[in-house]
Amino acid sequence: MAGKRKGTYKVRNWSTYNESLVQRGSIILWFNEEALGQWLHTDPPSKRGHPFVYSHIAITCLLVVRELFRLPYRQLEGLARSIMQCLKLDLPVPDYTTLAKRAARLGAALKVRPRRGPIDVVVDSTGLKVYGEGEWRVRQQGKSRRRTWRKVHLAVDPATQEIVAEVLTDPRSDDASQVEELLEQVPARVRRFYGDGAYDQRKVYRSLGRRGAEGVIPPRRGARIERHGNCTGPPLARDVAIRGVRDLGRRRWKSCVGYHRRSLVETAVSRLKGTFGDRLKNRLLPTQRTEIRLRCEILNRFTQLGLPRFEWV
Repeated sequence: MAGKRKGTYKVRNWSTYNESLVQRGSIILWFNEEALGQWLHTDPPSKRGHPFVYSHIAITCLLVVRELFRLPYRQLEGLARSIMQCLKLDLPVPDYTTLAKRAARLGAALKVRPRRGPIDVVVDSTGLKVYGEGEWRVRQQGKSRRRTWRKVHLAVDPATQEIVAEVLTDPRSDDASQVEELLEQVPARVRRFYGDGAYDQRKVYRSLGRRGAEGVIPPRRGARIERHGNCTGPPLARDVAIRGVRDLGRRRWKSCVGYHRRSLVETAVSRLKGTFGDRLKNRLLPTQRTEIRLRCEILNRFTQLGLPRFEWV
C-alpha cells in the first residue's frame, strides 16, 4: 500500500518577489534625493562647540550601507567617495573616525508601516557573538573564556513580519526582564503577546494587563494556580492558561490558542542571521546597539519591498 504523498509549498508571486530580491542590493534605495539633499548639517548648535558637519541622515545612510555590505569603516569611506564621484556630486564624505564616533550616539529609530487598530506581537531572543573562536574550533578544541556574546530581543508583527521593537543586552539578561521595554517601543496598542515558556512570569502578565493585552504563553511544567475558584475577583490570565493546559493537554491547547504563530519570530531571527551573519562587528555596547538597530531597519525595508506568498500544494 502506497504511503500518503507529502505536500509542499509553492511561491505564487515569484516574479514580484524576484524583483524585490534584486532591489535589496540597489544603492539608489539608500542614496536617494532626500539623503543627498540633506547631507550637510544645517541646524545651529544647541551649546558651545563646533557643530556637526554631517547631518543625521548622512551618517545613517552610510552606516546602513556598511551593514548591508558588511564593510569596515575605512572601506565604507572609500565606497562613499567612489559613489560621490560616480554621481558627480561635490559633497564631502566623513572619515572613518567620524563615522565610528557618531554611530555611538546615533539613536536610530525603527520605521514600520503605519497600521490602524491594535496589533499582535511575537517575541523571542537570540545570541550574537562579539569575538572568540568559531564553531569549528570550539567543536575540535572546546570553548575558551574569551568568547563574548550579546543578546538581542525581538518583537515582530506576525501580520507584516516587520520588526516593531528590539533590545540589545548582555547575555545574562533574561527574556522576561525586557518585555516592558519592548512593549514601550511598539508603535501601536498590543492586542496579543506570543512568547515561549521563558516569558511565563507574573511580571510579564502584569505588564500585559496594564496595557490590556492578552498573553499567549505556555505555562511551565508544574506551574501552580495563584487565584483559585473560591477566591474573590476575576481569574488571572496565567491561571486560565494553566487550567487550559490541564484540561486539553499542552499540544491541543497550543493549537486552540494559535500559539504556533510564534514561529514567525524564529523566521525573523533566521533572516537576521542569514543576511548579516551571527556576529557583531563593533566592540562597544553603544555602537553595537546602533548596529543591531540598523540591521532591523534594513530587514524592515526588505520586508516592505516584498515577501513570497506561499501556497500549499
